Amino acid sequence: MGAGGSLSVASATLRGIEALPVDVEIAASAGIPGMSIVGMPDGSVLEARARVRCAIKASGFTVSRLRFTVNLSPGELRKSGTGFDLPLAVAMLAVTGQIPTRGLEDCMFVGELALDGSVSAVRGLVAYRRLAERTGKTLVCPASSYDGPGEGVLNIERLEDLHRGVGSLEAGGRGERREAQAGCPDLDYEDVLDQEAAKRALVISAAGGHGLLMVGPPGAGKSMLARRLPTILPPLAPEEAEEVALIGSVAGRAGGCQDNGARPFRAPHHSISQAGMIGGGSPVRPGEVTLAHHGVLFLDELPEFSTNVLQSLRQPFEEHVVRLVRADGLYRFPCDFTFLAAANPCPCGYLGDPAHACTCAPAKVEQYQARAGGPLKDRIDVHIFVARPDSRKVVEGERGMSSAQMRELVLGAREFRSWRESRLGLEDEEGLDGLALGEEAASVLESMARSLGFGGRSIVRVARVARTIADVRQGDTVSREDVLEACAYRDRRG
Repeated sequence: MGAGGSLSVASATLRGIEALPVDVEIAASAGIPGMSIVGMPDGSVLEARARVRCAIKASGFTVSRLRFTVNLSPGELRKSGTGFDLPLAVAMLAVTGQIPTRGLEDCMFVGELALDGSVSAVRGLVAYRRLAERTGKTLVCPASSYDGPGEGVLNIERLEDLHRGVGSLEAGGRGERREAQAGCPDLDYEDVLDQEAAKRALVISAAGGHGLLMVGPPGAGKSMLARRLPTILPPLAPEEAEEVALIGSVAGRAGGCQDNGARPFRAPHHSISQAGMIGGGSPVRPGEVTLAHHGVLFLDELPEFSTNVLQSLRQPFEEHVVRLVRADGLYRFPCDFTFLAAANPCPCGYLGDPAHACTCAPAKVEQYQARAGGPLKDRIDVHIFVARPDSRKVVEGERGMSSAQMRELVLGAREFRSWRESRLGLEDEEGLDGLALGEEAASVLESMARSLGFGGRSIVRVARVARTIADVRQGDTVSREDVLEACAYRDRRG
């Protein structure tokens, strides 16, 4: 095609965790050779001009001495990322008649070009695949990097694969996702010795999705207990696995244990920023709370996190969604996770440890324990003290409950809850309706709330923990003992 031709190629850009359609419109005309890109491109998109020219030449095509004008439509949407390399090259080659145009209108192109003409994957392929499916198009990308169904995806590894047009490309993808498993297979609670009380609290946390805070001296096994929590959680449901895959793809996250479909486990360092925790940056990306969606968020050394980071978790705790308002609009990121935290009781770590004397002044202890903040700790349902294991049991290797045994309790409790709610109705998220509190249990709860100074939120949270305890033993109504155990898990200082 000579000077004066124009055409359009479909592509997309990421906004949050969703892909939005973008039309790459190109016009070729006589003039000073070069390429102008309009339509609110950022620096990464503008850099594509050099990569595209080198890739075209390396792939055996001709770099036309024409003036190309590219419009990324819609113009009011900010475009970012290197995924526009491939659609720009395809548009240039098609408008100059070097590749067939047949079938281009049915495809959506996303990919980064190397200088030798090879095509690399970009983050967010799952989001692009979803968009292509909604718009009735076929996604053209390096499908070897796409972990999902091959239907609706065409594989392109090098730009020269387009010599005979998109009709010559083969379907790609890795097929159906593997069946989900429960956690990483090399971790088991059987390896954690003499911590049966903590394992009991973890079963309750996993069964009801309650947040849990473990306080104890160094070497008590808090991190070991935390990292094994995914092994007792139920496998991801298909729709949950799809959401986790979408978030991981957008974040460019490596799989690890997620390769087997297990629930995510995120453990950010205490130096993390607020944007890293809840999301942000430019372009806006999901934070750790979103990466932990349908999984576990573990904060080790809780008091060492900055105050603004910890307080930013309060809204995600309640609503299971992060809302970020920016100049270009509102970003929403899902964050339904099980919260798990560990902390030392004092700066030296030995407060309450019979084997070591605490050297911290009382004022320092109080200041250290207050770093997490009362409002955040009030939203954590289960508080436990994790003591050092008995040295005799460690030496003798005395085993306790395994992950398989604990997972059986968790699954049984969740199945019982589903059966109970189908018979009695769903629980009230804000009150006590649907919890089936017995008269004696209600009386004990009222008495404990009065004596311990529980507020309204604390009363509801204690009652919900008691309901989970009853589900673990598969009891229809909440008993007096269930309420007393739930109160024992409540932090009286928070």
